[in-house]
Amino acid sequence: MSEETAIRLSRVGKRPVPLPKGVTVNLTTAGVEVKGPKGQLQKKLPQGVLAKKDGEAILVTADATGADHARLQGLGRALIAAMVKGAAEGYEKILELHGTGYRCEIKGRAIHFNLGLSHPCTFELPKSIEAEIPKDSKGTVLMLRSADKEAIGQACATIIRFRPPEPYGGKGIRHRGENIRRKAGKTGKGRK
Repeated sequence: MSEETAIRLSRVGKRPVPLPKGVTVNLTTAGVEVKGPKGQLQKKLPQGVLAKKDGEAILVTADATGADHARLQGLGRALIAAMVKGAAEGYEKILELHGTGYRCEIKGRAIHFNLGLSHPCTFELPKSIEAEIPKDSKGTVLMLRSADKEAIGQACATIIRFRPPEPYGGKGIRHRGENIRRKAGKTGKGRK
């Protein structure tokens, strides 16, 4: 077999995705449907990705040739693994608001932010995401929970875009534990 026609396997993609207790997976020609205690998810797999059930695990293969085989196999396995983990355990992201007077509050399915801007910032929560503000945080900490990894990641990115963390004063919205690279501001020395 020549190197061009040999099928390359992805190191991630060739590992089976184990199914925890309480999680059921339904494989169809349209994609994958996963049900678990934290929710129900369905996703269409990329073209060329094939999944099959093997006991209490899911095996992923791809029908492309060359390097595309490994890429698609790894992508398909990562998507299915994220869905299984989300349906079994769920995902949680914690955002912190740093800045004088920066606060948020939840009203219905909308989060209202006070970020020192001239206009109000409001974020409508998607149906798959739940939000909570701990009482002891005084509105400076926002916790988001969801079974859908993609949806919660996009929601966090949209919220952070309202006021990204800036390197001089450190103000803005950031993930908990995120290290912001700080810069020294201008000093008054040397100016005449």
